[in-house]
Amino acid sequence: MLLGGCDDSHAQRSMAQGADRGSIAAHMKPVSLGSPDQLRDSVRRARKQPKGRQPEVSALDAVRSVLGPRPADGHRRDLLIEHLHALQDTHGALHKSHLVALAHEMRMGLSQVYEVASFYHHFLILEDGQTPPHLTVRVCDGLSCSLAGAQVLITQLQAAVANGVRVVPAPCVGRCESAPVAVVHQRAIGEATLADVQACLSAGHSSIGSTPTQSAPVKAWPTAPSAWCEPIHPQGIDMAAYMAAGGYQCLVDVVTARVPPQEVLQTMEASGLRGLGGAGFPMGRKWRIVRDQPGPRLLAVNIDEGEPGTFKDRTYLERDPHRFLEGMLMAAHVVGCERIYIYLRDEYHGCRATLAQALTELQSQPPCALPTIELRRGAGAYICGEESAMLESIEGRRGEPRLRPPYIAEKGLWGLPTLAHNFETLYWVRDMVQHGAAHFSQQGRHGRHGWRSFSVSGRVREPGVKLAPAGITLRELIDEHCGGMAPGHDLYAYLPGGASGGILPASLADVPLDFDTLQPHGCFIGSAAVVVLGHLDRARDAAWNVMRFFADESCGQCTPCRVGTAKAAALMQADVWDATTLQDLAHVMGDASICGLGQAAPNPIACVLRYFPHEVGASPDGLP
Repeated sequence: MLLGGCDDSHAQRSMAQGADRGSIAAHMKPVSLGSPDQLRDSVRRARKQPKGRQPEVSALDAVRSVLGPRPADGHRRDLLIEHLHALQDTHGALHKSHLVALAHEMRMGLSQVYEVASFYHHFLILEDGQTPPHLTVRVCDGLSCSLAGAQVLITQLQAAVANGVRVVPAPCVGRCESAPVAVVHQRAIGEATLADVQACLSAGHSSIGSTPTQSAPVKAWPTAPSAWCEPIHPQGIDMAAYMAAGGYQCLVDVVTARVPPQEVLQTMEASGLRGLGGAGFPMGRKWRIVRDQPGPRLLAVNIDEGEPGTFKDRTYLERDPHRFLEGMLMAAHVVGCERIYIYLRDEYHGCRATLAQALTELQSQPPCALPTIELRRGAGAYICGEESAMLESIEGRRGEPRLRPPYIAEKGLWGLPTLAHNFETLYWVRDMVQHGAAHFSQQGRHGRHGWRSFSVSGRVREPGVKLAPAGITLRELIDEHCGGMAPGHDLYAYLPGGASGGILPASLADVPLDFDTLQPHGCFIGSAAVVVLGHLDRARDAAWNVMRFFADESCGQCTPCRVGTAKAAALMQADVWDATTLQDLAHVMGDASICGLGQAAPNPIACVLRYFPHEVGASPDGLP
């Protein structure tokens, strides 16, 4: 007879074995190991010291001398990146003993500190006993600087500089109008040559009464010579001059309700102004969404201007910081933001000095009650231009984008509703309030409305920031605002929106440049960073340059972006592209990446295959 798949004899044997086990268990006596508290105490007695590497006394003293006394409620964890900067500025690098001591002092795990320090490009982590470089010279190898000979400059410097000076290539430093650019410690040198950099090095030595030698260069830390520090821009407008011209009066009018907040909201909505950091979300709608959220609410300002080819925010900030601050404060008042965090990219050393001085002036002579304002320093991570990654960095963590929903308007910094804005968007708020919506919306060309600040670089006679009507074409922009093409160059191609925005041929130079006009051609305007290529340049070289940039700057959080950008950069070096594989990579990156970096990275591939197939051995339809 079968029962559950077993015969009778098998069932009887199983029952007998069970009876035997029960008999043995009946004769066993329980042994007491102690109460849970006793067990925990025995473990504590057995361990002679806490788990993990313990801080050295000398390292603790070094960290405490930089951080200062520990507050009664402990060091704020969101200031971790600021503390890492302070340590590196003092010691020239981050030694591992200092990271151990910092973790102990901040009551954090060493892994938490190390994962943050190792994420950002500007932090140099060394083993204990290793000597940090006396000075670092970074040479931009972004597209505009590469067109201007950056690779030759890097090679020359690596062969010529003194011992102890580190020369490294760097992604776009936001000075494309004066390419190529070298940064000596914190001093940017535009249109740099070997002689210019050597002169700056010598000036740093002579400013402290020394002379340069091949064996003992002067250190840039803990206190760098003034010749190696970026000064405040000489054309910058201070608070006295700004207020003499009517500055902060609009803010006072809004705070005192002479201009009601609802009227300001309506003005922003009627103007049609969209976010000028790249995404282009309508400004008035964003204000209203955050304003309708329950308080407390926060404001985060994104000045991590890392898109290759973009330098408009730096240009405006250097010259008129208080116009930006007034717009920022009006936005905070209308939306009801209690605290403001300004996130500034680390490459903008002069801007940091400018903004710190402007904030000091503002807080010493406040035109009205001010919210709490904190200036935060980035650490060399392009991904932190993505708004949620910026918030992660402000909170003292790795700058990795968050999954959505929830959106940051609902749950942003520390889970609170957060209004996030690009610098330039806030820069124009005063004009909107002062002159009305029509002042902006009546501008424009070819059926478009408003104005745009174009960062123009590459093969033009007069590169720079060009304030022009929205909808202007590239041909009009070059002829009317840039003095034409540079001598010896004919228009061949252009990038309308920086590294992310794709590449278009000269045959499409009459397409209006604005939001939504370039998408039919496989591109977008983004931050309006226009890089112009001449007939001696190749679109494939430009595409490879930006793909290498994306591979270096991928945060690594999602596989499609992390692996896809690196694989694409390798494949794009071939004389004849494997178009099928590259298109597969492009589709996966575009469809499956978490944030805009991976989603936009395929644009240069698609544009080369579509518009420049002759350069890569592909047919016009993009297939081999």
